[in-house]
Amino acid sequence: MNPLTQVVVATIAFVGTHFLMSHRLRAPMVARLGERGFQGVYSLVSLTIFAWLIWAMFQVGPEPMLWTAPHWAWLVGGAVMLVASVLLVGSLIGNPALPGMSVSEREPRGVFAITRHPMMWSFALWAAVHAAIWPQPSVLVLCAGIALLALAGAAGQDGKKSRLQPDFWPVWRAKTAFVPFTGPALKRSWWPGWGVLLGSLALWLLATWLHPVFGAPSVGVWS
Repeated sequence: MNPLTQVVVATIAFVGTHFLMSHRLRAPMVARLGERGFQGVYSLVSLTIFAWLIWAMFQVGPEPMLWTAPHWAWLVGGAVMLVASVLLVGSLIGNPALPGMSVSEREPRGVFAITRHPMMWSFALWAAVHAAIWPQPSVLVLCAGIALLALAGAAGQDGKKSRLQPDFWPVWRAKTAFVPFTGPALKRSWWPGWGVLLGSLALWLLATWLHPVFGAPSVGVWS
């Protein structure tokens, strides 16, 4: 199996196991293992396949660029990645979609006034930016898998949560938006707060600083 094929197979395995364990296999696994056992197996399988995927990416070696991104695309991409950082950090605070979080009735604020799936959209934005400005075959495969997992996973989560939380999730869906900046919650405050903004900036600076460690070009303020 050549390295690029291995990236394709690992990406399919990563996306496929997520969908299977999140939907079709979730109920029988929870029944057999319990909720905590299921979360443990889910995490172990996901981390193992993700480690395989990253290892496969490093085995690919030099690849041609399928197109050349202009300078302005790098600048726009850096700004979009800062937005993605805000969505990711903000999604860690009071996210009703996360395991163990309460589902009490409340009004969406911060990043949840932008979209009810801020974490998923942060991954999708990451994939879009990296595919646009670093279009090597292996990177495009990885980004396609991440984008599919994020957006299709978000849609699947809406259906699953509506069944599991019929008293909360349909109301939450009505108050929020799937696509960012399109929902009724924008009439309320979507200011994420200074803590989220500072955490997002720190994450963005760290991630861009680490680029050369992974063989990527310097970006952002480090370029």
